[in-house]
Amino acid sequence: MMSLRFHFYFLVLFVSIVIPTQCLGEICLPKEHVALFIFGDSLVDVGNNNYINTTTDYQGNVWPFGESFFKYPTGRASDGRLIPDFIAEYANLPLIPPYLLHPGYNRYIDGANFASGGAGALDETRRGLVINLNTQLNYFKNMETMLRQKLGEKEAKTLLVKAVYLISIGNSDYFVPYYPNSTVLQYSAQEELVNMVIGNLTTVIKEIYKIGGRKFAFLGLPPLGCFPLMRALKQGNTSACMEDITTLVKLHNKALSEVLPKLQSELKGFKYSIADLYTLFSERIDNPSKYGFTEGKIACCGSGPFRGIPSCGGRSSVQEYELCENASDHVFFDSAHPTEKAYQQFAELIWSGTPDVIGPYNLKALFKA
Repeated sequence: MMSLRFHFYFLVLFVSIVIPTQCLGEICLPKEHVALFIFGDSLVDVGNNNYINTTTDYQGNVWPFGESFFKYPTGRASDGRLIPDFIAEYANLPLIPPYLLHPGYNRYIDGANFASGGAGALDETRRGLVINLNTQLNYFKNMETMLRQKLGEKEAKTLLVKAVYLISIGNSDYFVPYYPNSTVLQYSAQEELVNMVIGNLTTVIKEIYKIGGRKFAFLGLPPLGCFPLMRALKQGNTSACMEDITTLVKLHNKALSEVLPKLQSELKGFKYSIADLYTLFSERIDNPSKYGFTEGKIACCGSGPFRGIPSCGGRSSVQEYELCENASDHVFFDSAHPTEKAYQQFAELIWSGTPDVIGPYNLKALFKA
């Protein structure tokens, strides 16, 4: 009995020395614990759109979405996990659930995901069908109020200051003008649109900062014009990328890379990372075999040229669709979203990659900062 008691006390002493803890209200966590909050669009939406009144075009809750990992559709626009799922794993966090799954849940100690497939930085982008960035911010503010009530002012502030805020936004704002029957923007209008998107995003960043956010990670925009959806929409030579939208993407990425250092100089303690998704996507689209894929341009699931018509799962007016045998052979799962295998490669590089991929911090460093 004495031996068992000695071992028990030794174990308690060892844990208290080796694993420092912090207590938030009645909840005690490892001291290095860092929460993850996610804002944005379908590249990071883990199922919020399942809980809003929208069309099936903006929901990934039908088969074959989720087939590879979850074995059932979760609302993720892929065959499996997304970037935030992998980042949570690397940060020793559980999968961060969609905020709307438990909007009254009072223990957002690990974080929350506010993202919505099809959402943009602009309120006008798919208005009434998605949760725009400003509404996501309002959800975050509601959650922050709940945290303060449950944990206390000081503890809630500590959690929010230490947290990492992952944001993927802008894709939908630039996709919308290029859908059929939309007016193609002239160059001056392109710059105006980018300024509006970056302006709205900057306002949201500052609001999160006021509440306590200090560490931000941004997914730069990928080469949208080379996605199967855009190739299928392109008139004439459908094997080529749509250059007009590529111009928008490059303008956006340049503007984002210029505004974030300015915010860092203005906002005390502000730290940021930008992931170069443009290059990561382009490399795999152009040289799929180099990264373990057999197909970089044609989606696994969909119909029409490049399976670029967004009919995967029979969600649109086109009920019939084709489905490949092995999603992991493809860079794209459907017309506008990567496969889990591609997402995992991106997440690994975002987590621990070099400055040519993500900088000035990678996410591993940002979590420890």
